[in-house]
Amino acid sequence: MASALSDPDIVVRTEGLRKVYRSGFWMRPVVGLEGLDLEVRRGEVFGIVGPNGAGKTTTIKILTGLQRATQGMAWILGKPYDQPETRLRMGFLPERPYFYEHLSARELLDFYGRLFDMPGPRRARRIAELLERVDLVRFADVPLRKYSKGMVQRVGVCQAIIHEPDLVILDEPMSGLDPLGRALVRDVIMEERARGATVCFSSHILSDVQELSDRVAIIVRGKLRGIGSVHQLIGDRVRHVDLTYAGEVAVPGTELRSDDATRTVRLAPAQVDQAVAAVVHGGGRVLELSPVRDSLESVLLDEVERARPVDDKRLGVL
Repeated sequence: MASALSDPDIVVRTEGLRKVYRSGFWMRPVVGLEGLDLEVRRGEVFGIVGPNGAGKTTTIKILTGLQRATQGMAWILGKPYDQPETRLRMGFLPERPYFYEHLSARELLDFYGRLFDMPGPRRARRIAELLERVDLVRFADVPLRKYSKGMVQRVGVCQAIIHEPDLVILDEPMSGLDPLGRALVRDVIMEERARGATVCFSSHILSDVQELSDRVAIIVRGKLRGIGSVHQLIGDRVRHVDLTYAGEVAVPGTELRSDDATRTVRLAPAQVDQAVAAVVHGGGRVLELSPVRDSLESVLLDEVERARPVDDKRLGVL
């Protein structure tokens, strides 16, 4: 334990992290997080994925000190998560940020810079730099109440990194962003990584997680169901193969999708040779074979299915 906690390359560590909420009139216990063990390394982009209610935001709230764990422990930069000094080296964007709407973006960032005791000249340079990075220079002095949701989200990302923290935690940073905003935030995340910061973020936009993350944690029903690089989680398995062909040839035992000119059937990998032979021998012409490999989405859905209680499966509940 001591050597792991003193390892400067471990920025976040949790051990047996558990959170139980009380719900309803009878205050029945609801488990939000169950025995979470994970490590986040210095300088990596670490993605957290899972369905709604899986425990992603609960994990983030514990790491940022907004909630206390029921059991277990977490360490931030080698210190217990509930020590206030950990927040000085951390930047955080919550899932639903709320800012004073009468302030402009420049005033808001100046406010957060002062919270971190940034000197005036450095604060001004940093604000100008960040507004440029998220394409908000034109709106720097416009009150936030006139901003769109995506613009407020971009300002929120700026406040999380204004003091150049060692650890950046972003809860759903792509929420409400248009394609341009998503591209800008993706660039900011990679620039923070290049600076040497560690970035942890959760997102339902799995293509962004797959593109940005060095490693990914899959959390379902409060439990860690998988962790590793995207390649480690996905592998090279071919999920199915789409065969597109021309001709009035039936490929038995397949799902048929067709238009006037071509037909496409979905095959298990073991069916491909037999299906191609059936098309050729029947006078048809093979136009395309498209292997469809596992994605982060398919791996997550598989984990959700495996985690469902037997009763839920009988009832068809997701």
